[in-house]
Amino acid sequence: MASNTMAADELEIDRRGAENRAEGLDPAGILPGWRAAGLRYYSYNFFLRQKFGCRVHKISLDAGFTCPNVDGTVARGGCTFCDNRSFSPSRRLPRQGILGQFEEGIRRVRRQYNVERFLAYFQPATNTYAPVARLRPLYEEALSHPQAVGLAIGTRPDCVPPDVLDLLEELAGRTYLSVEYGMQTMHDRSLDWMNRGHHHDAFLDAIERSRGRGFEICAHVILGLPGETPADMLATARELARLRVDAVKLHNLYAVRNTPLAEQVARGEVTLIDRDAYVRTLVDFLELPPTDCVVERISGDAPPDYFIGPAWCLDKPAVRAAVDAEFVRRGTWQGRKWQGQAR
Repeated sequence: MASNTMAADELEIDRRGAENRAEGLDPAGILPGWRAAGLRYYSYNFFLRQKFGCRVHKISLDAGFTCPNVDGTVARGGCTFCDNRSFSPSRRLPRQGILGQFEEGIRRVRRQYNVERFLAYFQPATNTYAPVARLRPLYEEALSHPQAVGLAIGTRPDCVPPDVLDLLEELAGRTYLSVEYGMQTMHDRSLDWMNRGHHHDAFLDAIERSRGRGFEICAHVILGLPGETPADMLATARELARLRVDAVKLHNLYAVRNTPLAEQVARGEVTLIDRDAYVRTLVDFLELPPTDCVVERISGDAPPDYFIGPAWCLDKPAVRAAVDAEFVRRGTWQGRKWQGQAR
């Protein structure tokens, strides 16, 4: 009798969850703040404004790190698509100290935006790939700036040993901290193609060891990898939804000069995803994670001096408009097809 009651209760929970999703509510039956604000997904700008009460901008910092698939620890040559200078403004400039970079970054941002608070973003290469004795003073220096309200640290899932995670937990106890793990995809064959030097099990291990430490867990994902079908990409979305990461960064695969991917594109071995296919896949993807997963990025690009293609991703406002239009056309939103339960 008890098992029948439990089964009935579970069916009722599933029914209510389905009804809530159909109405655009979260699993607890509450309209998320970003939905009430008219958004179709939980954007990072919205999250930061809610958290800090003002606009907050990331400042890219280059601490001079390398990666284990560059220096020969697990591989050589780095990721197939990667030239750190193409996506990190701090690596395109003469390197200064951390505070010097922070000040220069603030000056650049203020030429365009009225911003008073900033996140120190350790962006290029693998920013936990060093002993704690080296990492701590770099992070502390960034946080010492009076306009810094937190840290974002980009890294790989195979580069967070226990003592580094202990340091990150300590920092998260006194400031906002986002740790951005390069997942890229859940498919090992794609990780092999990109010369990543680890498989999906490394990501699973890092996520498990990072839980409960007080920092935001963000996953980087690339859509349009060679050989990945729409079903493959949605499998990655379901995996992220299952893991309940706090945030996700998404972008299309694009090619920059002087990389193995650039050579593959030139030889016709790799075709880069077109905008219509990307927009459809992105919206499909975002229907699957829960409504409390922050979407920190929906597209990527590179400076013209480095960029090869696809050309459409250089017009980021047009990409955002196309994504919004696709959400509206379908009458859908982030989390519409999520199958899990509230935290």
